[in-house]
Amino acid sequence: MATDRPRTTPVARVLRVCLHLLVAGLLALAVLRALAGRDGDPAAVAAAATAMAAVYAAGPLIGAVGRSRRAAALWLALLGVTWVGVLVATPDGVWLAFPLYFLELHLLGRRSGVAAVGLTAVAAIVAYSAHQHTVGVAPAIGPLLGAAFAVATVFGYQALYRESEERRRLIDELTAARADLAAAHHAAGVLAERERLAREIHDTLAQSLTSIQLLLRAAQRALPDRTEAAGEYVEQARQAAQDNLDEARRFVRALTPPALESDTLPVALERLCATTSVRGGLPVRLHVLGERVPLPVPHEVALLRIAQSALGNTVRHAGAGHAEVTLSFMAGEVALDVVDDGAGFDPEAVRARTAAGGGAGDGGDGGYGLPSMRARARALGGTFAVESAPGEGTALAVLLPVPGEADDTKEGSS
Repeated sequence: MATDRPRTTPVARVLRVCLHLLVAGLLALAVLRALAGRDGDPAAVAAAATAMAAVYAAGPLIGAVGRSRRAAALWLALLGVTWVGVLVATPDGVWLAFPLYFLELHLLGRRSGVAAVGLTAVAAIVAYSAHQHTVGVAPAIGPLLGAAFAVATVFGYQALYRESEERRRLIDELTAARADLAAAHHAAGVLAERERLAREIHDTLAQSLTSIQLLLRAAQRALPDRTEAAGEYVEQARQAAQDNLDEARRFVRALTPPALESDTLPVALERLCATTSVRGGLPVRLHVLGERVPLPVPHEVALLRIAQSALGNTVRHAGAGHAEVTLSFMAGEVALDVVDDGAGFDPEAVRARTAAGGGAGDGGDGGYGLPSMRARARALGGTFAVESAPGEGTALAVLLPVPGEADDTKEGSS
């Protein structure tokens, strides 16, 4: 059975070497004292010390001693027998009880180790008392204090080791959790970037390409009889293609739309309405209500893209006679409404088909138009609503909170 002893660490290796040196030094000291004629028969002490040294040296060489408590117990029992021989030969063998305490506590279990330490201490006390021909407290103090010190030291080290291992495990778990979190953040960032590109492509490139297609069809119908009108359509298509190219270059760099680079949102919306009127053949009027305030760039981009997408759907699919775009500045909020008198559609049916993965009736773009507008509004903490019915036109409404404006309003009212 494998032991649950601590793994070998640099500190543990140093302590093990010190223990080996201590055993060797105590055995050598016992032999030297015997040779000096102080304690015990030199020949008997040397023979007992040699036997104990041989058994002790064999322990580290036997791999099973370090892997199995049963093998360790057998080795300690044999080592104890040789130590008893040293105790019988000389009272100096009592000193070897101290390193034996550490060996027993290290190689055996907690309970078995303490029991072995107790037996070793009793053997040391009895042997020393026999050599001194006296029984009392004095012979017991040394072995008992050594046993208590060894138990406290080993148990304290094991507690520190367990705490260190637990800390290491927690650090490993934390490192793994951080890696998982970083991977999750990366995946979320990739998905967010894909969604951003999808919205930008839908609201800019797709809408502009549709406009170019309508203009080229108009030019085709005008040829060959109305070459001047066809030329105007082609020029408008060329300008739309140039604008489309500018849009593509900028949204790939995650910059603001070109219409907002030098102008405010109302001016950009006015230009959008004029362009839609000319290229799409749909009269569009812009109304700006309330006191104009500067808006954050993300708000301006979102409102402009929503207006582009809504008017693009109106031109392509609504068959409307005219459309109205209203930008309203309110206390702490900004609203955008796009209304047309076109054919309309059933929003619930569109939502159901989109959820089922089918086509949509809001633009034939796979149902991405309305979800894209709604996602833009929600990303800024706003709301998006659409009202429509077959034959009754369509009304889109976006309401976004304006950071800072609401706080200024509250302070002014207080």
